Amino acid sequence: MKLAGLAPVGNEATHTLILGSFPGVASLAATQYYAHPRNQFWRLVGAAVGEPLHELAYDERLARLVAHGIGLWDVLAACERKGSLDSAIRNAALNDFAAFRSRFPKLRRVCFNGKTSGRFAPVIAAAGYATLLLPSSSAANAILSFDQKLRFWRDILTHDDSDQARVR
Repeated sequence: MKLAGLAPVGNEATHTLILGSFPGVASLAATQYYAHPRNQFWRLVGAAVGEPLHELAYDERLARLVAHGIGLWDVLAACERKGSLDSAIRNAALNDFAAFRSRFPKLRRVCFNGKTSGRFAPVIAAAGYATLLLPSSSAANAILSFDQKLRFWRDILTHDDSDQARVR
């Protein structure tokens, strides 16, 4: 069965976009980005922007994130997958990267939440955006502690265009 992803979050003032690979089962069921309670996304990005986003209702999380100029989307628009692991993704369809410029005219940086989405960093960098590969916020990525991940996630606030195509 083909699964469809979530709509992008952001507005004309979005300068930084965080791209995941594709929503997990819990996120699709809730129609919310990073809905699985063990996913560290909202704690990580909240700590990076200095707000306890994980303590807020979902709509308020999104509003606060957008107020900081940060948007959310995924590299994949649709795919087939059993479970939530990226390794189980089959027959994937990409989101329309060309739409970035019209949808997010002030976009300067694209951050990738994990290695699967990070495979698209060269495509995004070639389009003229600064890129940053972040350690996955997924509970499945237990190699790094929260504090170790946060050291990298704090870089989403860096607006230095000289780091064009910098990928960690």
